[in-house]
Amino acid sequence: MQLTVSILGPLQAHTHDGTPIPIGGARLRALLIRLAHDPGRSDSVATLTDALWNETPPDGAANALQSHITRQRRTLGTP
Repeated sequence: MQLTVSILGPLQAHTHDGTPIPIGGARLRALLIRLAHDPGRSDSVATLTDALWNETPPDGAANALQSHITRQRRTLGTP
């Protein structure tokens, strides 16, 4: 699925036909902004964890990150 993500101004995501996609909470929004900022670039678990939780990641941060990525993929309809 082709998506358009706007990160300047309010965060917005739309399908190819312009249908808005609800993003979700603050961490899902932070994750989408981080990934959309430089599409195609691979980010490490540490980089994404820092983007979501700054200096205080939760116990099991890698599992929590994977959960957020899974939720984001479902929301956006991406594999």
